[in-house]
Amino acid sequence: MSWRERIKEAAERIEVHVVKTPVMRCRGFGLPYEIELKLEQLQHTGTFKARGAFNTLLSGPVPQAGIVAASGGNHGAAVAYAAHQLGHTAHIFVPEMAGPSKIALIERTGAQLTVVAGEYANAAEAAAEYEEASGAMQIHAYDAPGTVAGQGTCMAEWEAQLAERGREADTVLIAVGGGGLIAGALGWLEGARKVVAVEPETSCALNAALAAGGPCDVSVSGVAANALGARKIGQICYDLAVEHKALSVLVTDEAVVAAQKALWQERRLLVEPAGATALAALMSGAYKPAKGERVAVLLCGANVAPDPLG
Repeated sequence: MSWRERIKEAAERIEVHVVKTPVMRCRGFGLPYEIELKLEQLQHTGTFKARGAFNTLLSGPVPQAGIVAASGGNHGAAVAYAAHQLGHTAHIFVPEMAGPSKIALIERTGAQLTVVAGEYANAAEAAAEYEEASGAMQIHAYDAPGTVAGQGTCMAEWEAQLAERGREADTVLIAVGGGGLIAGALGWLEGARKVVAVEPETSCALNAALAAGGPCDVSVSGVAANALGARKIGQICYDLAVEHKALSVLVTDEAVVAAQKALWQERRLLVEPAGATALAALMSGAYKPAKGERVAVLLCGANVAPDPLG
């Protein structure tokens, strides 16, 4: 089955459970051209992650032991939310670097939560041990077909919205952590548009993998590490990025923070650093569109730390 077919099935499966997030056309951010924004930070629990979580949980039986997931924060919140909505128990493992606002978001779902010392990779190890001991079903944050197909529904939805508005895009910019979201976009588009993968210089698993010829371990740090801080890119993402020739660019932490501030100051759009990373590539010049190139940017996360109304 092709990725497009999987994503179409996922879209039908999760339609009543997720938000059809809006798009907007705007000028500003110091750019001499208009851009199209997809406001996926308005999804349940503040990120696109609910799409993959619901798709996985609705694709087959769930064991009596429930669900387990490892997460930098956003995936865990989405899995916990989806599990609660569908009547399943969930145990979420997150690293300390997830931060208090994302930890509190998971706690509000009623899921069992374990905070692990270290980074995402350490939480993943703990979740794997729990999975083996308990018989719970693990929902991987990014490198699983059900997750990727679910995240691909964001691109399918977005493309339909652009067509409805007569706003076809030549290029879409998407922030990358472990690669589930951009893998879904690449699987849906099948090379029909240019896809630009944007990563912080200090958390760049896809960029490193493309340079090395395959997924490899990287060190992670920086302002977006609790959302984009995968130590190794997913194999699904890597394969699709190579197949469809995704362009990889890097941005500084300073550029990410500048984009985050600009979104708030100019459009009152509140996003976390990961949510601003794709826009940072345009504002900083890491990606420079050709004259007349129509550009679209995905805003992928809203879970700011600290919680502004905490």
